[in-house]
Amino acid sequence: MKSLASIGLSGMVLAGFAAITTLAIGSTYLITKEQIEFEVRLAEARQLLEIFPSDSHDNELVDDTFSIAADTPLLGLRENLRGYRARKGNQIIGIILPITARDGYSGDIRALVGIRRDNSVAGVRIVSHRETPGLGDKVDLRKSNWVLDFNDRSLLNPPISAWTVTKDGGIFDQFTGATITPRAVVVATRKALEYAALHSEELFKEKANPL
Repeated sequence: MKSLASIGLSGMVLAGFAAITTLAIGSTYLITKEQIEFEVRLAEARQLLEIFPSDSHDNELVDDTFSIAADTPLLGLRENLRGYRARKGNQIIGIILPITARDGYSGDIRALVGIRRDNSVAGVRIVSHRETPGLGDKVDLRKSNWVLDFNDRSLLNPPISAWTVTKDGGIFDQFTGATITPRAVVVATRKALEYAALHSEELFKEKANPL
């Protein structure tokens, strides 16, 4: 049998090993954390610029933000997120709202909706989803141009009753074998426009406050 001293020494070695491992993991996290945050910020900035290109505004979109609380009516958010403002001179020319379509075929579909001052759509981009590859994932611009059909749309173009997929009497194309996904994105985008119309004064005033 091992002596108590031998057992104690083994325990100390194991404890030291664990401490060194923990320190190494912690150091790696601290080293990579800043790089990860930088990469996330870059990806975020690129997506915002797809909605409002750099020649349409003169501010840093990723820095000009306002808070939107979880479960804000019409937006479907499950957590507190932030919206973005696009400015030209001292005027807010557009905003970008985060939305969540909770009724996707495979769960939540998160997106960004750019809305101009005249309440028309500047662009829609899908942030994350778990839709079926080759079917529902066509809402993602990397898979098809479907999402571009939102460009320049408004609550008057088309009328509210036509803000759904063709199967439901609307104007937006559906995908063969996948109606639920595009329907969810269309309705969520329409609700974002409704939210912007309801809160236009707060969202587009020169010094917009968080809602």
